[in-house]
Amino acid sequence: MQKLISYPISIIYYLCFGLTLVIFHPIQWVCFRVFGYQAHKKSVDYLNFFLLKCTNLLGTTYKFENIESLPKNVPLIFVSNHQSMYDIIAMIWFFRRFHCKFVSKKELGSGIPSVSFNLRHGGSVLIDRKDPKQAIPAIKGLSEYIEKYKRTAVIFPEGTRSKTGKPKEFAQSGLKILCKYAPSAYVVPISINNSWKMVKYGFFPLGLGNHLTFVVHKPLAVKDYNFAELMEKTETAVVQGIKI
Repeated sequence: MQKLISYPISIIYYLCFGLTLVIFHPIQWVCFRVFGYQAHKKSVDYLNFFLLKCTNLLGTTYKFENIESLPKNVPLIFVSNHQSMYDIIAMIWFFRRFHCKFVSKKELGSGIPSVSFNLRHGGSVLIDRKDPKQAIPAIKGLSEYIEKYKRTAVIFPEGTRSKTGKPKEFAQSGLKILCKYAPSAYVVPISINNSWKMVKYGFFPLGLGNHLTFVVHKPLAVKDYNFAELMEKTETAVVQGIKI
């Protein structure tokens, strides 16, 4: 019954979602080209605020736990499981004061109003999954960027979204590069729950009435651990916080 009801609601949702992307694309362009980084970031923040409001049409709600535990004025590396694109929308808005920058696949860098422009110009990096050598300098550049400006890199070490919520094995290479070139950073494990239920039927229709939770775990100073220990603690914290 829920799936049947979701068809007309999903149509309304996608119309609102798509319209929001189209409206904010020229707003982003003007903010970036005329007023610079801070104005562009503000436009991206509010783009994602309105995208979240669109998901409220689906009965989606959000809860972020322990945000107050995040250290301020230091570079951060958010390490999280990945369940849907709604992970990213929520993180950009609720973590807006931390200037989140993402490691994304290059395919997202073109063809999507607002999203592609932000990925190309907002400080995130685009990598070619088929060319690991290209990814190394790109992620290194992101590391140096967050180290210099005290901003936040977000990485999903599973490499792809989980369709059932069950976490996949974490890859180490991306996080290792981030830690190496951002030595004053704190790694922050984050567990995301129920985001996958938004797309449990695929992209159409969408799941209704889901409560998404984002649990921030204890930040870990990169300088206090060797990488193997840091990786183990991070993955353990994320996985233990996932509820299937």
